[in-house]
Amino acid sequence: MKTINDFNFKNKKVLIRVDFNVPLNDKQQITDDSRIVAAIPTIKKVLQDGGSPILMSHLGRPKATENKFSLSHIVDYLSKKTETKVQFANDCIGNVAFQKAKALKNSEILLLENLRFYKEEKKGDKDFASKLSQLADFYINDAFGTAHRAHASTSVIADFFPNNKCFGYLMVKEIINIEKVLKDSKKPFTAILGGAKVSDKVLIIENLLPKIDNLLIGGGMAYTFIKAQGGNIGKSLVEKDSIAVAKEIFIKAKEQNVEIFLPQDSLCADDFSNEANIISCPSDEVPDNRMGLDIGEKAIKKYSEIIEASETILWNGPMGVFEFDNFQKGSKEIANAVANATKKGAFSLIGGGDSVAAIKKFGFEKQVSYISTGGGAMLEFLEGKELQGIKAMKK
Repeated sequence: MKTINDFNFKNKKVLIRVDFNVPLNDKQQITDDSRIVAAIPTIKKVLQDGGSPILMSHLGRPKATENKFSLSHIVDYLSKKTETKVQFANDCIGNVAFQKAKALKNSEILLLENLRFYKEEKKGDKDFASKLSQLADFYINDAFGTAHRAHASTSVIADFFPNNKCFGYLMVKEIINIEKVLKDSKKPFTAILGGAKVSDKVLIIENLLPKIDNLLIGGGMAYTFIKAQGGNIGKSLVEKDSIAVAKEIFIKAKEQNVEIFLPQDSLCADDFSNEANIISCPSDEVPDNRMGLDIGEKAIKKYSEIIEASETILWNGPMGVFEFDNFQKGSKEIANAVANATKKGAFSLIGGGDSVAAIKKFGFEKQVSYISTGGGAMLEFLEGKELQGIKAMKK
């Protein structure tokens, strides 16, 4: 599969699928520009070659054409980041978009309106993909965050550019870094999984077991595993339907010589709030009127020791309800341990929306090896699935 460095885009109009699905506040201001920043190298490569980038993306989950989901809100910001005036088409297909694309000069940028204003985008409609393809001579997929979707702009459209398509810099980086963990990891390899549900992580765990040495479990999902071992978890989050699955995971881990670690202790609250009354207790002895909302001091110490002795680290999912200041210590200390291990030479990959939010909240984003921009896409990649957006580009 050829990449962006294999082509020169001089005099070419280049349709780039980017992921500008960025969070906006009530004033339509960007609150996290990570995804825009990640796309800049690909955009600039096309500009520097003397080509014309035509950018397409989705934003949010609009049910119809809604102003709050318009990509017009990011035009000025994108102009500053690219150091190039960005033109905007208030549609992504049709005469307006076609004429603006046709008139676009070399080293000028055009941003199309939100793809999801058309239901055909998510449906993977071939006619919609064909209309998009008519805007350009070349197609670049640089949207890892949507690479797992068989949408018109990420998968179907690739068929209309049989010899004129490639991955952008971001997609290449994502694939290389995730494959480094899955196919080229150094031992000891520690996976840290948190978040709420075991059911969300079963396929990841099963795909990782033959590769890892340690599995550290935190977050709400830990209590389903503790319950599976006969522990008392009080009012802690539990997936009753996943208890049998958790028991099966323990068996499979033993067969693969993987050691599973559950939090020895927890911070337990009498209510799901930052102002709740808090006690520390063993994670398998949570009082009936309490719920575990973060890992405790003993768990932090044990997990940190394992992480800092590792050569490869994958972290997906926080250790507790880090959005509450009183229950953020577990995630913060784990982030610190990952940063320390990275400093000593370990390779660390962070992925999944909440893990990324946590590592940024605590200021460690520049102290780890790689932070993935794709939540669901990274999870499916880790599950061993071939992503639709990648598969289409190989045809």
